[in-house]
Amino acid sequence: MSYSMRDILDALGNGVDLTPEQAAFAFRELFEGDLSPAQAGALLMGLRAKGETALELAAAARAGLERSRLVTGLPQDRPILDIVGTGGDLSNSFNCSTAVSLYLAALGHRVVKHGNRAVSSSSGSADALEGLGIRLDTGPDEVKAELAKTGFVFLFAPNYHPAFAHIAPVRREMGVRTLFNLMGPLLNPARPSHQLLGVGQERALELMADTLALTAPDLTAFVIHGTVGYGEEVGKGGFDELTPFGPAVGFALDRGKITPLNIDPREYGIPAHDPDEVRVADKAAALSAIRDVLTGKANAAMQDMTALNLGAALHLATGKALADCLREARQAVADGAASRFAGEDRR
Repeated sequence: MSYSMRDILDALGNGVDLTPEQAAFAFRELFEGDLSPAQAGALLMGLRAKGETALELAAAARAGLERSRLVTGLPQDRPILDIVGTGGDLSNSFNCSTAVSLYLAALGHRVVKHGNRAVSSSSGSADALEGLGIRLDTGPDEVKAELAKTGFVFLFAPNYHPAFAHIAPVRREMGVRTLFNLMGPLLNPARPSHQLLGVGQERALELMADTLALTAPDLTAFVIHGTVGYGEEVGKGGFDELTPFGPAVGFALDRGKITPLNIDPREYGIPAHDPDEVRVADKAAALSAIRDVLTGKANAAMQDMTALNLGAALHLATGKALADCLREARQAVADGAASRFAGEDRR
């Protein structure tokens, strides 16, 4: 059956969800650069106005991955982890997911992190890692050796997704959030076996969990949103990570099975902190903060936030009780167990 963008855009304009075939066709055209800027913008805005479904987001992720430089040949005898967030929480917090990734590697686990420079924050994962002297230019054929050597590899998104160049000008001109703001965590070219995925907007939790179940059916993951406040004091906003500011809510995924998740830090002996204690003003402050975190010198809020996410990741990777993993994580962070990654010049 043939499809036309006119029919697809008309369906979206009428609030009708796309079929799997329509979604696959639309995103194939988008990533091949076969849509005019007007058609591309209309597709993205039509999906946003209607509300994206997991099926549509999954179709976009599949189309993007099919045109990516994939990483292959990695040994599957142990977990390959990715610690990542959607961003967009506007918290300007330190690079927690990056610090957690380096702690995991320091503790003997394998991490392939996929990310980019800052868009809505003071410092993105690429900015922080560049400041630490960690390579941003690792190619697909180098990942296996680098992972065996250090336990950590960073995949700089622009180097792995050339097809996204077709969409970048349209996204810039639109200037509003679209499904592309959620796609980053779905596009790791190494296809990790385990993922801790933070979602900046609580309303997108179920969408992201359902999409992961469609695109990575063998994945073990937590899809979480960190709330701010407890009980009746829960405020607006939140974080795309677990935090010591309130419970984390979301979903656990185990090979396609999705179950609700709620993690209250106080139940594990982690006290409440003020969100202002983890904010950074600019890239220089962000780099200083992550160095302090990696060497065990950060303030208590940053240490506890790092330990919370590290403990959750250890639980996913090992299957051990979360309480035990959090104890291990808090000790590792207090000891600065990832200090080897904090050097000023590793290039």
